[in-house]
Amino acid sequence: MKIFYNIPRILISSHKGGAGKTVFTIGLISVLRALGLNVSAFKKGPDYIDAGWLSKISKISCRNLDLFLFDEKDNLYSFYIGSKETEFAIIEGNRGLFDGLDIFGSCSTAKLAQILKVPVILILDCTKVTRSLAALVKGFIEFEKNIEIKGVVLNKIARPRHENIIRNSIEYYTDVKVLGIIPKLKSLPQERHLGLITSFEYNEKFFLEELQKTIKENIDIGKILEFSKKVPVLEIEFPEIENSISFKDVKIGVFKDEAFQFYYPENLEILATLGAEMVFINAFKDKKLPKVSALYLGGGFPEVKAELLSENKELLKEVKEAIIEGMPAYAECGGLMYLGKEIIWNKKKYPMSEVLPMVFSVEKFPQGHGYVIAKVKEKNPYFKLGSSIKGHEFHYSRPIEIKNNKDIKFVFELEKGNGLNGKVDGILYKNLLATYTHIHIFSVKYWAVNFLKKAQEFKEQKLY
Repeated sequence: MKIFYNIPRILISSHKGGAGKTVFTIGLISVLRALGLNVSAFKKGPDYIDAGWLSKISKISCRNLDLFLFDEKDNLYSFYIGSKETEFAIIEGNRGLFDGLDIFGSCSTAKLAQILKVPVILILDCTKVTRSLAALVKGFIEFEKNIEIKGVVLNKIARPRHENIIRNSIEYYTDVKVLGIIPKLKSLPQERHLGLITSFEYNEKFFLEELQKTIKENIDIGKILEFSKKVPVLEIEFPEIENSISFKDVKIGVFKDEAFQFYYPENLEILATLGAEMVFINAFKDKKLPKVSALYLGGGFPEVKAELLSENKELLKEVKEAIIEGMPAYAECGGLMYLGKEIIWNKKKYPMSEVLPMVFSVEKFPQGHGYVIAKVKEKNPYFKLGSSIKGHEFHYSRPIEIKNNKDIKFVFELEKGNGLNGKVDGILYKNLLATYTHIHIFSVKYWAVNFLKKAQEFKEQKLY
């Protein structure tokens, strides 16, 4: 089935990472919502933290668009699903506009802009630079065809003279309009080892009012709305969904709190579409596991909350006993760390659930960062033997101790990525698969059915 679809939309990009895209996007969403618009937000690439912020400010679940993890048709479908109930869509790019996996810009924000047929606004970091930005903008315009760079925003402007030189240079040497400026702001969320502090941990009221006021006073919102409406129609192709299998009454325990919050919306949605019920678990407050047939532990920051997690000994014990008993469990990154013996963070040791005989140390520099390609080399309940799966990883932790255990197998042989040791990832123990690799359901479409089949089996064995 195909439909033709259109919605006012704009893409926020930059010449580099760290130029201020997320802050500007947050502020723009806030201003548009204040004008009465229902805004949907999207994040290009495998980024949970920025997506969390965009979800919080827009009040609508932000979806990730990713040309490496899934194909063009599924990216268009995800865009449609995420924006169909709204009036305006904002896509935030990642890194620089043309940055991709190779010299041809494969999977870049520019390629996504072409697919979504969306005009682009560049956020320029103006720190210690003036007229050179005109040359940069001119080069961006001419670098690749079928990219509409409609305007730029000057970020981190020091003073009026700084702004005037940059604005006049860009508008003299190019046809691109300077849509406004953002001066240096002091009350923005802090950054740490994986990027911004998550939206779970920082109250937006401490910076959002100032940011919204700054954008209202300094940015030409009317021009942005004008650009967003002059967009072509998109052709959306609906994927085939497996409807022959229903997992009604299967309950999945999903860890979701300040330590575990990294989930793609589509992963949870497909489980629900197939009939399962999501039962959310708070790893700090809940002392017992609810009556569920499987566990899903997403990524997050267990190291930051390690002391509180380790204090909830009742839940740690319940999780260990359930998995030893054979309860199906799927854990990614932070979830993997929670299932280990302990986490070492800031030179302190914090006991975890001890399901796996592993000790994790959180280092000062990334131990795995980027896309993953993994060959499935061991038989397991969730992934097809011999298949190749795509995912991504971003972790500062690494296992410094893995005790030999004949009951543990490594499922993934890595063609790309670091995983546990640069060679393997994906630990299989009974019906648990724990891995540093995050997957998206559009990349491994059969995963949800396999996971729920195993949960159904366990449910029938336990008779609840």
